[in-house]
Amino acid sequence: MPPTAALSDFVATLTLDRLPPEVTDRARFLLLDLIGNIVRARHDAESTDSFLRAVRALGFAGGNSGVFGDAARYTPPGAALLNGALGHSLDFDDTHAAGSLHPGAPVIPAALAAGEMVGASGADVLAAIVAGYEVTCRIALALPAGAHYDRGFHPSATCGAFGAAAAAGRVFGLDAEAIAGALGTVLSQAAGSLEFLVNGAWTKRFQVGWAATNGLVAATLVREGFKGAAEALEGRHGFLRAYAPDPKPERVTQDLGHVFELMATAVKPYPSCRYGHASIDAALALRAELGLRAGEIEAVTLGLPHAGMTLIGAPAEKKSNPRNVVDGQFSGPFVVACALATGAMGWDSYKLLEDPEIRTLLPKIRCEFDPEIEAEFPANMSGKVTLRARGETFVKKIVVPKGEPANFLTEAELRAKFHGLADTVLGADRAARLADAVLGIAQAADVSALMRLAAPLAATRLAGE
Repeated sequence: MPPTAALSDFVATLTLDRLPPEVTDRARFLLLDLIGNIVRARHDAESTDSFLRAVRALGFAGGNSGVFGDAARYTPPGAALLNGALGHSLDFDDTHAAGSLHPGAPVIPAALAAGEMVGASGADVLAAIVAGYEVTCRIALALPAGAHYDRGFHPSATCGAFGAAAAAGRVFGLDAEAIAGALGTVLSQAAGSLEFLVNGAWTKRFQVGWAATNGLVAATLVREGFKGAAEALEGRHGFLRAYAPDPKPERVTQDLGHVFELMATAVKPYPSCRYGHASIDAALALRAELGLRAGEIEAVTLGLPHAGMTLIGAPAEKKSNPRNVVDGQFSGPFVVACALATGAMGWDSYKLLEDPEIRTLLPKIRCEFDPEIEAEFPANMSGKVTLRARGETFVKKIVVPKGEPANFLTEAELRAKFHGLADTVLGADRAARLADAVLGIAQAADVSALMRLAAPLAATRLAGE
């Protein structure tokens, strides 16, 4: 069966009772993780006010769909856009190493918005989320993502649009033919550029949120009788051939239904590009082992894979001089400087962009391509730190960074991350109720009830309102 047809049949027939229990559990954890990101970004991300004003200006406010951390209501496309963009705004959302993307931020908001449109059960929404992850990640693997990156595309947005369409279509109960039509429709809207790296633009967040909206719109069009393009993935002008030079269409369906790419999805312990996390782990370990102080550090080298150099290592002069949050998120030297100087790399670390101690460390940290680390990729997003201090050289290699599937966070760690993000917005009690509802989503008769738990108390004045 061709890739588009095979994926569409898989999506249309997927039910929660057909999934291995560990897949269902992981999907719940990934949902909780994204929601924590959305809640905090609704109030802390510097781009949020502009998103809110634009959504209102476009007439996307005043509907019946919810945005996490927001007491207002929005139209379904507006909610998908905001939840998707906010979920990606902190760069703290989940990652799929081999696909080199963030699958949750486009997929989950589309599934939830569709769920509120039709009053879907939590079980149907959760099954749709699993389907969306599989579509997103498998398409990225077929490109493959590295070649897609080399053309300047952002796979979280391009591949994520297909996953969002699949997830929304599954919530709507579309059959396989209609799911294929939704994929053929969203093909026209699969976009996302890496140009945000040049000036710290907020387009990275927008294009992921817009992918969620595009997927929702595509599935809704087909639900209402719209005809989408055939062979969306493998066609002569389909996604795989148009967006990469030498795709492997067969990779889309390899072990489909038996091996779940969702299980290869990681959760971030640090709010920055995933390619820097192994180096952060290494820097924190060296700091703790040596009792190191920032002033003792003479030089640091970060060993990275090719894709890591593209995103957080080059050009060296820009990465050593981050001027804004996006620059910092994609600067290997900055995130490692924070880890070495403070023993942490959290959302509040971006307040240190102009800190004198960090600025003193930045010129001492350089990134280089490391063949040993490249050999670990794409199975692992590994990293190596070589540090010179006290007249000696110390080396720490991290093969599997914290949060990867083989080193995944426990439920307690996931809840701690969620509360660290959500408590200041919702209050600890309301955040705990939301977390419990999210983790119990499979038993929810109507997902709309969960969405209403995500609003702050009415007395809380929201930013941008």
